[in-house]
Amino acid sequence: MDDFARRFSMRSARLAWLLGAGCSAAAGIPTAWDLIWRFKQELYISKRRIPRSSVEDIRNPSVQRSIQSFIDSLENFPQPDAPDEYAALFEAAYPSEVDRRTFLDTWIRGGKPSYGHVALATLMKADRARCVWTTNFDAVVADACATVFGGTGHLATASLDAPGLAEEIINGDMWPAEIKLHGDFRSRRLKNSSEELRTQDSRLRHQLVTSSRRSGLVVAGYSGRDDSVMDALEEVLEGPTPFPGGLFWLHRDGSAPLPRVARLLTRAASAKVDGGLVVIESFDEAMQDLVRQVSGIDTTALDAFARARSVVSDAPRPRGDRDFPALRLNAIHVSQTPSVCRVVDCGIGGHAEVRKAVEDAGADILATRVKAGVLAFGLEDEIRRVLAPFGIKAVDVHALDERRFWKDTMERGLLRDALARALAQTHDLTVNRRRNEVLLAPRDPDDKRWAPLQAIVGRLSGTSPSHPDLVWREGISMRLDWVAGRVWMITDPRMVFDHIPPSARAAAADLGRERTVRRYNKVLSDLISFWASMLSSNGDPIRAFGGGADVDAVFRLGTRSAFSRRARE
Repeated sequence: MDDFARRFSMRSARLAWLLGAGCSAAAGIPTAWDLIWRFKQELYISKRRIPRSSVEDIRNPSVQRSIQSFIDSLENFPQPDAPDEYAALFEAAYPSEVDRRTFLDTWIRGGKPSYGHVALATLMKADRARCVWTTNFDAVVADACATVFGGTGHLATASLDAPGLAEEIINGDMWPAEIKLHGDFRSRRLKNSSEELRTQDSRLRHQLVTSSRRSGLVVAGYSGRDDSVMDALEEVLEGPTPFPGGLFWLHRDGSAPLPRVARLLTRAASAKVDGGLVVIESFDEAMQDLVRQVSGIDTTALDAFARARSVVSDAPRPRGDRDFPALRLNAIHVSQTPSVCRVVDCGIGGHAEVRKAVEDAGADILATRVKAGVLAFGLEDEIRRVLAPFGIKAVDVHALDERRFWKDTMERGLLRDALARALAQTHDLTVNRRRNEVLLAPRDPDDKRWAPLQAIVGRLSGTSPSHPDLVWREGISMRLDWVAGRVWMITDPRMVFDHIPPSARAAAADLGRERTVRRYNKVLSDLISFWASMLSSNGDPIRAFGGGADVDAVFRLGTRSAFSRRARE
């Protein structure tokens, strides 16, 4: 994802987007998978004449097995995951097209733009995302644009019933634009549609092919089940200039792409098309990474949206088995953060130059660059020594307001580095920095303090059988986040490698999977408990410089990890 984000920042204006149902899931709109099981459930209830309550929990594996076994017995439906499974089940559950439209309108009406949609609209306003193709028929992209642009009318829209308008939009550079590929096909299969609709579908897909030979394409939230769309993408590769800006397929981690998607990307690679599969956590998080990477855009509306859409609230402390948390979370509350640091007004450049100056001087300080100046923790004499060559104008105290940490800024990054140093100093850990997270591991895994950790996972260090120079230790990654008006330390138990040579990256990934793949609920819960107890130091203050600095970074951590519980109606 970080590789794609850098490429995107350089060529965003030459990349169109193709959005599928997965992008609308965070907006409260069900995905095709959700609806397929809903249709199966309706058929099961009506044909078996059983109460809905008996199969209400549609995500329960035992319920799914019962329903699927019944659907299989009917012998007139496509196999699970077949491209036409959705349409066949939809028509069987609701034979009338009027009923199908009513059903979809009911589900779509409650959809609201997610962070990812507003981030995309922010990029569209900055001319960093011009054209959005979509197989969806909801209005969340248009709603997001209305939020960001401050009104309607800024987004050009075309759909299946007006393929000529799509041609005018593309040929006339009427950006930003959203082009809906499915339109009236939302409630019927193509083979059941009129010749006029099939012709209009062909014209619209032709525009997708033509457009994709002029620009690149980013695909998000789309599984590749629709033959008509996949046919169009494959047709692009048959031309002389397929996807000149690249073809990037954003895919959620945890499952393999469908075979047809894999074949498309393989063919694209053979045709020397830049790009490939981009593994992401979610559409919202991917868009956050892109907005963070692209410079010079106005994020005012996006920032306001992020603050207003918090859906997390405090859960009461559990009392007995009846209130047992539904989920154990890997977040530890940072109950105390530093209130001040040094700020130095001088002529040094950006953060990279500050970091290099600290390294060149061999100084024992933590520093970063913000608009107000250089922020730093450590001895004032050391700070002055590092920055003296850059013409110090003033040294003052800078207030660190915790309420500003809701956004991932250089200030929050300084706080993360200070907390990592405090943890390392207190618990004898090594520190390795990777982008916006820090990797911590025991300096001496044989120290008796780590015996409880060894009892959970076994060996705490070792080397790769295939790469003896690939040394690993059991540890965690750590980053900071802002949720429900508070700062949290997010920990992820994992293997930490001292150094990964380029030739050993695959071996490191395989070794990491092999060691962690069977860490199920109990092991993960025990790991979270261990690290939460160890790192919190019983709630006592932990210091980045052990008290030996003019302005030290002092923290306190909660002694238990966060949790969720079932909401009561």
